[in-house]
Amino acid sequence: MDGNRCEIEKVLVSEEEIDSITTRIAAEIDRDYAGEDCQLVLLCILKGSIVFMGDLMKKVTVPLEIDCMKVSSYGAGTQTTGNVNIHLDLLRPDIDKCDILIIEDIIDSGVTLSYLKKYLIGKGAKSVRTCTLLDKPSRRKVEFTPDYCGTEIPDEFVVGYGLDYDEKYRALPYVGVLHPSVYSKE
Repeated sequence: MDGNRCEIEKVLVSEEEIDSITTRIAAEIDRDYAGEDCQLVLLCILKGSIVFMGDLMKKVTVPLEIDCMKVSSYGAGTQTTGNVNIHLDLLRPDIDKCDILIIEDIIDSGVTLSYLKKYLIGKGAKSVRTCTLLDKPSRRKVEFTPDYCGTEIPDEFVVGYGLDYDEKYRALPYVGVLHPSVYSKE
């Protein structure tokens, strides 16, 4: 067993559960974005959401485009700074025709997605909705509810399936709770 797996306290969302979640959300997206006047753009929030978006987009049957942004509200470690920094912006001349669906790995404080939704509407997007694999409503600092949600999770530090701690654990095929001894040195 590799060292990363030894540092996982427990599996919180299994591979099978993730497959079921992506199937369900894809069906909801197909239902909501069916129509000739829709230009669906899945907007991946790098880096954590890339695995979730990759699996999700394979199951969506309506026509779609993909794009990426890189934003952060976390510094080093496990605590949010409360400020959103855009490191890679969405630059599209046709943004006014785009129905943007922001794909996020986890919603914690709600600060990042709340900000991004307003930001993209301000840039002229036709519509903006949000989708998350994991939701931690107990940690909200702003009022925010995603349009599509995989599952709610308790207030535990999770990694895997794209989520990281110090750039590690992203390749785990499930979402697991990281043993506190790994990050309690902060």
